[in-house]
Amino acid sequence: MIAYHTSVLVIGNRKAKGNGAMVQQEGKLAVVTGGGSGIGRALAHLLVGGGWQVAIGDRDEDGMKDTVRTCPTPNSSDRMSTHRVDVASEADFLRFRDEVSRHHKKDCIQLLINNAGILGGNTFIAGDRAEWEHVFGVNWGGVYLGTRTFLPLLLAADAGHIVNISSVCGFWASVGPDAVSSAYSTAKFAIKGFTESLIWDLRMHAPHVGCSVVMPGHIGTAILRNSHGTGADIMERDSSFRSTAPTNADEAARIIMQGVEQKRWRILVGNDAVDLDARVRADPENAYERSFFQAWTGDNPYPGMIR
Repeated sequence: MIAYHTSVLVIGNRKAKGNGAMVQQEGKLAVVTGGGSGIGRALAHLLVGGGWQVAIGDRDEDGMKDTVRTCPTPNSSDRMSTHRVDVASEADFLRFRDEVSRHHKKDCIQLLINNAGILGGNTFIAGDRAEWEHVFGVNWGGVYLGTRTFLPLLLAADAGHIVNISSVCGFWASVGPDAVSSAYSTAKFAIKGFTESLIWDLRMHAPHVGCSVVMPGHIGTAILRNSHGTGADIMERDSSFRSTAPTNADEAARIIMQGVEQKRWRILVGNDAVDLDARVRADPENAYERSFFQAWTGDNPYPGMIR
């Protein structure tokens, strides 16, 4: 069981009893991609605090070192391993899987969190094809290849769970009436559909393994900087993006793991995500009309969501 101490978490716009600290699974093994920053780092810290062993994969080796260094749990480095991996590469994933098994001396894992992702590839029509395919490959490929590669280790466990990080852009392919998010949104829709298809697939063929799709709203992470570099314009946008976020990475991690504990297959992260989900469901036909954006921004307390 995943045990929580008493505190209050906000899941979307609902309050729930839960732990703001940890997921208790002493000695179990979790794999987290994109663990060098943001939500991935926060999830790794949360899990280690609950007794998990955690293998983090990322292209950013310095970021992963910082994840280990900044973990507040005493002696956390004994429970964590870092692995350089390009999540768009199957060869990298296969090497990652073998390294995890050797390092942790285990032939199974209990939790896979496919979290790695980047921004970019904004326009399909007027943009660069190579950039579009790269962004799609990282975001979708990271989930597909991660699940494909680590599935045998999940199946070998007594119980397991797959967490795939999508986005509000996985149910609403937009960031504003004058902006496009084509590759990112396409990948996030694919992640949502893939995870939903896994629900019955797992129930039929591997009922001891569950899955969840996570759709965060605006989370205060460094995804802009990590995706586009450190130019002056990017750094200014990065600062604004983080300062206007209604939810931070630590809060997002707690919401995600609370959802996993409750065996929710669909986890919305943040009140902005819940609000947008309700609006799109209420008026899907007009979800891409300018009037929809105007209504959203007119009474929207989340200024960083829409450009």
